[in-house]
Amino acid sequence: MTRQEAPTSEITTGATRRSLLKHGAAALGVLAAPAIVRAQSGLKIRIGYWPVAAGLPFFAAVEKGYFKEAGLDVEALKFAGAQQVMEAMLAGRSDGSANGTGSGNLGVGELASPGLFKIIATNPSNAKYVLDEFLVPKDSPVKSIAELKGKRVASGPGIQNKVLATVVLERAGATGATVMELPIGQHVAALAAGQVDAVYTLEPTGTVGRLNGTTRMLEAGVIAKYILGDALAPWHGGSATLTTEFIKKYPAEAKKYIAAYAKGIELVRSKPDEARQYLKGYTAIEGPLTGEVPLASYMLYNEFKPADIAAFQKFFDLFTEKGVFEKKLDVASMLFKG
Repeated sequence: MTRQEAPTSEITTGATRRSLLKHGAAALGVLAAPAIVRAQSGLKIRIGYWPVAAGLPFFAAVEKGYFKEAGLDVEALKFAGAQQVMEAMLAGRSDGSANGTGSGNLGVGELASPGLFKIIATNPSNAKYVLDEFLVPKDSPVKSIAELKGKRVASGPGIQNKVLATVVLERAGATGATVMELPIGQHVAALAAGQVDAVYTLEPTGTVGRLNGTTRMLEAGVIAKYILGDALAPWHGGSATLTTEFIKKYPAEAKKYIAAYAKGIELVRSKPDEARQYLKGYTAIEGPLTGEVPLASYMLYNEFKPADIAAFQKFFDLFTEKGVFEKKLDVASMLFKG
C-alpha cells in the first residue's frame, strides 16, 4: 500500500461544475483525459479519500493489512475535498472513493458520466452517530443556529457542503447568513482568528477544536434534523465506491476489495477503540486524541432496507430541488449488486 497527497490545484469552480452537469466529462480536458494505462507487472487500485473521520474503515483496512492479505495493492490518494475525489474518478485517475466522500459530489459525477460508479458502502450519520456539526468559537454568545442570522459561516469545499450549510441555516431561521467554502483543515483556525462566526464541518474538526480549547459544538446531526426531518434519521452523506469500469474490468479484484473493505467496517463496529487509532496520519487527529472522536455508522450495499434507500433518496432529491442535479438521480440503481 502506498499513500500520497493529490494535487491541491484541482478545485472546481462553480462555472466548471455547471459545465460538468451540462456537458458531461468531455466538457473539461482534464476530465476527458484517457485513463492511465496499468503497468503489466501488477494491478494498483487507486482510492481517493479526504481527511474526515468517516473514512475510518478504509484507513483501518489499509493499516491492518486487510487489502494486502487479499492480494491487493491499494494506493490511498488524499484530496483536499470530495469534489476532487469525484473528478479523479471521472478522469480515470482513481478507481473509487473511501467513505466520507460526499455522496452529493459523487452524484454530480454520475450526472456528468452516467454509470460512473457503484456504491459499496455509506456512512450514515445523525445526532447519535456524529459526523456533521456546526461549531462556533468557545466564547461565542451564539446559543443556536437561528442566532447566526447575518453572520459569516464557513463550510467545507465543494457543492455538497455549501448547499447543505445554506439549507440548514435557512431552515433553522438564520436568514441572511453568508456561506463561504473553506478547506476543512482551516475551520478551527478560522474560528479562533475571528475570520468567521461559525462553521458547518465534519468530524474530527469538532474534536480538534474542543480539545485545543478554541471551539465548541453548537449542534450536531444537523442534516438529519433539518434536511431529513428527524434528528435520528440516517443521513447517507458519504459513500465508498468503485468505478463501474474497474468492476467490469477486474471483477475478481473488485470482490476481494469489497470483502476487505467490509472487514474494515466490521473492525470499526466491533472494536471502535482499536480502530480509532487509524485516524492518525489520515486526519488532523493524532496520538491518544484519536480516542475522543465520535464515529459515524456504516452500511454496506447489501444491508440497505427500503427505509434506508428512502432516506438516501430524500437527501438526493434536495439537490434536484436546488438545481444542483439537473435531473433526479435514482439511489437504488447506484448501489452495487453483488
